[in-house]
Amino acid sequence: MIWDSKCIGCDDCLQACPNHVTTDMGDEGQHAQRCKACGMCVAVCHSGAREMAGRLVTVSEVMKDIEKDIIFYDESGGGVTFSGGEPFMQPDFLEHLLMSCRQKYIHTAVDTSGYTCTETLLRISKLTDLFLYDLKIMDEDRHVKYTGVSNALILKNVKELAKYHGDIHIRFPLIPGVNNDSDNVARIGEFTALLPSVSQIHIIPYQHMGVDKYYRLQKKYRLEKTCQPDSEEVEAVAQTLKGYGLTVKIGG
Repeated sequence: MIWDSKCIGCDDCLQACPNHVTTDMGDEGQHAQRCKACGMCVAVCHSGAREMAGRLVTVSEVMKDIEKDIIFYDESGGGVTFSGGEPFMQPDFLEHLLMSCRQKYIHTAVDTSGYTCTETLLRISKLTDLFLYDLKIMDEDRHVKYTGVSNALILKNVKELAKYHGDIHIRFPLIPGVNNDSDNVARIGEFTALLPSVSQIHIIPYQHMGVDKYYRLQKKYRLEKTCQPDSEEVEAVAQTLKGYGLTVKIGG
């Protein structure tokens, strides 16, 4: 990951690169193909303009970090939330982490879009204390337009999950111009109200915290002109959802 604003142009990163990435390669794609993410450029960067965005870890390494905070979980009644990204992109790794947490009596939550294999979801649900499950758009065509995939599997999965799991929180990211229309809000409320085991729905107002991440990854942020919903709109959506008998939280 590169922070252009911090770069001082010393070129030490280029000198350290064992794969001979250079500034005159032109195409960013060529950089990506040649870069092996070895981290040598990060090690010699004096200004902090380069950093590793991730690293490979084992279950035991993650558990060592988790176990450091057991005292805080015990005092607060909290636990560990596996989020992302999408934790079901690594289902086996997720499953082993959940098993390890259960052995240590650590409460677990999985934050998911629900876009995963139904059998995998139900298998892992047996090891998960709480699900934070996203519902964004009820209309399938609009869901494809904004997310790139159908919502059919997502809706099927949450209905199946609700049959077998005892604690599910629905998370509804409220995005002006995308899913804040009255029809979508009403359909979200109606659908959620029919799900057993759903104890509450959280409205997550859109905010701009992700903009900098896109910049750092050199990707276009397509919602940069989207405004954050004001408190009046958020409260109006909350009242609509409460009308379906739902317990509504704002945030979290």
